Amino acid sequence: MRRLFCAAGATALATMGGGNGARADESGASFWLLGSYASQAAVPSPLGLSIDTTYYTAGASAGREVTFTRGGRVQAGLTTNSNYMMVTPSYAFETPVLGGQFGFGTTLLWGNYSSTVSASLVAPSGFGLSAARSDSMTAFGDVFPTATLKWAVGVHNFMTYATANVPLGAYDPNRQATVGLGRWAVDGGGGYTYYDDNSGRELSAVLGFTYNFMNPYTAYQSGINMHLELSASQYLTERFLAGVAGYFYQQITPDTGSGATLGPFMSRVAGIGPQLGYDFNFGSRSATISTRGYYEFAAQNRPQGWNAWLTLVVALGQPDRKAGRYPD
Repeated sequence: MRRLFCAAGATALATMGGGNGARADESGASFWLLGSYASQAAVPSPLGLSIDTTYYTAGASAGREVTFTRGGRVQAGLTTNSNYMMVTPSYAFETPVLGGQFGFGTTLLWGNYSSTVSASLVAPSGFGLSAARSDSMTAFGDVFPTATLKWAVGVHNFMTYATANVPLGAYDPNRQATVGLGRWAVDGGGGYTYYDDNSGRELSAVLGFTYNFMNPYTAYQSGINMHLELSASQYLTERFLAGVAGYFYQQITPDTGSGATLGPFMSRVAGIGPQLGYDFNFGSRSATISTRGYYEFAAQNRPQGWNAWLTLVVALGQPDRKAGRYPD
């Protein structure tokens, strides 16, 4: 029997708005939420409706030698903290599309983002120097629709996805802390999962690229970003899974626009940490609860720190309708 763990909601949770723990680009805030894909990323989802509820928390910091821009200000010494609740209803369709399983979901986000800087310049010339300042915002974030296609051939699973940032969340370029990004972004990529249901062994890799549109409030266009997410896990019992997950993030084109006063501002970071999951029955429905955490290192032009996830996925489709295999 194909297990549910992370198969239902991972792709719909692939994005999150500005002010999150994934730092890069303008203001040190990127569109892609690193760590979104983990175990069984490319495995077809249970058919029908699934609800993914995730609590996400993160902290990151950068010393005074690292500067960022926000709303025309140059800032040094950034410390951030994020606490978000994300709810993703998604639907996996029974009718094959291009021989694979088509799925669609939309992520809604609400939570708090706080930020502290050691010093801030009103303009790059240095005019208007101010000391340390802090800000905090609790609000709804941007909206993130995601579409996926998944194929399963024996133990080999393949996936392609496309997602976007719809800038409907709270955003104020004049504030130090803001939940929304204030700009459109699109992201797409593909992934592979080796999953042997008999042995419970799993390996996954997902590669994607983000294109950021110009921020109309700040005349800043963040560069194109590449992100690679990896997972290796093993079911230790019929229901309990343990493993390791990681990611690598690299900006591959420079930031541009009149608001990009710090020049190209190319950024990168890597992260690694443990993951756990447990499958169970929620009444007559299949469900899983999972957690994973990442420690970041090798950061350039961005704060680095940690982030952690706690996710509950409940498959609300008919109990006897399982994800099928879609041959070539």
